[in-house]
Amino acid sequence: MEPIIQTQHLSKTFKTFKAVDDLSFSISHGDIYGFLGQNGAGKSTTMRMLLGLIYPDSGKIFIEGKEFNNNNRKLLSSIGAIIERPDMYGYLSGWENLKIFAALSGKKIPESRLYEVLELVNLRGREKDKVKAYSQGMKQRLGIAIALVHSPNLLILDEPTNGLDPQGIAEMRSLILSLSHDHGKTILISSHLLYEIEQVATKMLIIHKGKKVVEGKVSDLLNPEETLVDIKVRPDETLQAKLAVSEWTQFITNQTHATVTLKMNIANIPTLNKWLVNNDIEVVSINSTHSLEAYFLSLTQ
Repeated sequence: MEPIIQTQHLSKTFKTFKAVDDLSFSISHGDIYGFLGQNGAGKSTTMRMLLGLIYPDSGKIFIEGKEFNNNNRKLLSSIGAIIERPDMYGYLSGWENLKIFAALSGKKIPESRLYEVLELVNLRGREKDKVKAYSQGMKQRLGIAIALVHSPNLLILDEPTNGLDPQGIAEMRSLILSLSHDHGKTILISSHLLYEIEQVATKMLIIHKGKKVVEGKVSDLLNPEETLVDIKVRPDETLQAKLAVSEWTQFITNQTHATVTLKMNIANIPTLNKWLVNNDIEVVSINSTHSLEAYFLSLTQ
């Protein structure tokens, strides 16, 4: 099967600033594809090119195997997108906004589909409320409903958790996973919240100053054997001595009488915890650091 999106040597320059530089990547059907980069790395420019909002200076874009250009914009019918914050009519209800954007899609969309996407994003019962009364999380979810209303195969989300509180972020994460696992959507998602990408993405691309740094499956790129594990215990003067004669001493990178940091395979954490308990060391907490964050910083600094 052809990739749902593929780019070949994509480049875009604004005056003297090269926003995207010889960028090639592919997104397969079923991927939750994490698109990572620091501010100004070229993520939004790339997504705008994928949607035909701006055109590349050079390179090619293929949508489901067909080259995309200004002459065949109908290929965009297989894509739904939210770029930055969704722009909606605040004085209208969620339902009225959804109807307007459904009409703009160019497809004849039955009301049953509108109710279906509202249910999907958990806005049933609130569709008659004016959008200006919605929380930011509700606006984001209505934006996703609008992007989904024409039943696209690919959903492009630019910073979908931006401005959300922890509950809103968790709801968005659950929605993204549900759209992928339960509804078969392929999703391209950019975010600066690396932990959230680590929770949902199956594949990722990191770009820096417009260039591709790395692309691949998240499970392949994040080495579980190099997880940093931080342990906090009740102050115990015997901790260092006990660790020094244990199998864990080879993994230690830093320690005091109340804390210890180890670099090891994440799968060993349960065994380590059991050793601590068996040696009468009272554990306050065990935390593994966000390996994606460490990996990202190592590539972009």
